[in-house]
Amino acid sequence: MDVLRPTLIRIGGRIYRKNLIQEQAYQEEEEEDFCAGPGDCADEPCDAFVVEETERGFQCRAEVPSPLYKYIIGKKGETKKRLETETRTSISIPKPGVEGEIVITGQHRSGVISARTRIDVLLDSFRKKQPFTHFLSFALNQPTIQEKFLQFKEEVLEKCSKDHGVSSSLFQNPAKLHLTLGTLVLLNEQEIQKACDLLQRCKEDFVDQITGGKPLTVEVAGVEYMNDDPATMDVLYAKVHMKDGSDKLQMIADQLVETFVASGLMLKEWDRVKLHATVMNTLFRKDPGAEERNNTVPGKSSFKERESFNGRNILKLFENFYFGEVQLDAVRLSQRFSSDASGYYATSGQLPFS
Repeated sequence: MDVLRPTLIRIGGRIYRKNLIQEQAYQEEEEEDFCAGPGDCADEPCDAFVVEETERGFQCRAEVPSPLYKYIIGKKGETKKRLETETRTSISIPKPGVEGEIVITGQHRSGVISARTRIDVLLDSFRKKQPFTHFLSFALNQPTIQEKFLQFKEEVLEKCSKDHGVSSSLFQNPAKLHLTLGTLVLLNEQEIQKACDLLQRCKEDFVDQITGGKPLTVEVAGVEYMNDDPATMDVLYAKVHMKDGSDKLQMIADQLVETFVASGLMLKEWDRVKLHATVMNTLFRKDPGAEERNNTVPGKSSFKERESFNGRNILKLFENFYFGEVQLDAVRLSQRFSSDASGYYATSGQLPFS
């Protein structure tokens, strides 16, 4: 990492620089970066979180999902011990699997703020490495679309099965045809509820105004691919657009993602949402329940294990294939690796248009 261009991390509405920590000799100076006395906090973001004064000193509470406790504790408790020693605080963590608050206590306000800030930076780093658990989606699995998709599958296998890598295992489950807007890492019920509440605010803030309280009529038509060479495809997707030619669907998608990114629940990946519905994916070859995104744990990319397919003939024969028309009436907070009674992903919450 370039020390002149450190990584920026957003925590509690503020942006921090993530600096390299190498030499042990700088531990004392690092701590002095925080306010020296309990009442002086001019250079620190004291309002980013609440520090309470108690009879024994100062205290700060942090809501942390239980799956992240282990990153604060560290191997054999080493990370927790180092944090406590360097900040002269005591850090109380609930038992594994028990949701609760982490409590930081210390005699000096500066030490408590230092410990809390370091924990926030630590957790932000490890949260980004977690595989996504939920995603915002539009369901495209209406019966008419499923029928046309199955027709597409049958014709592709009939006409292109001799092309390298093409097989029935590449095709999406018709019951799970969908349009993904963005992915989220939600590690407990509180975070899921926060996402549901944000969906409701989006409905009130801009979605109702865009939709007029009515479903969006869209067409699923045509196919495109995601990499540079059609002879070595990994993903083939169907294009989705508004039937009336407007940009209402794109506006809703972009503003939803922008709002969720600003809240810290979603990471920003693209300037605009790519409106697409995956129909073929080499990930499905080994795992029919896989998602089209590969952002599982960084460093463990499944691309190495993927066998691409030659999609030149598919593009030539099915470039304008018409999958049908569908009414989109809700944005769903869908749970990864799940199914409901219809075969679609289980829904943790939704934003209805009407």
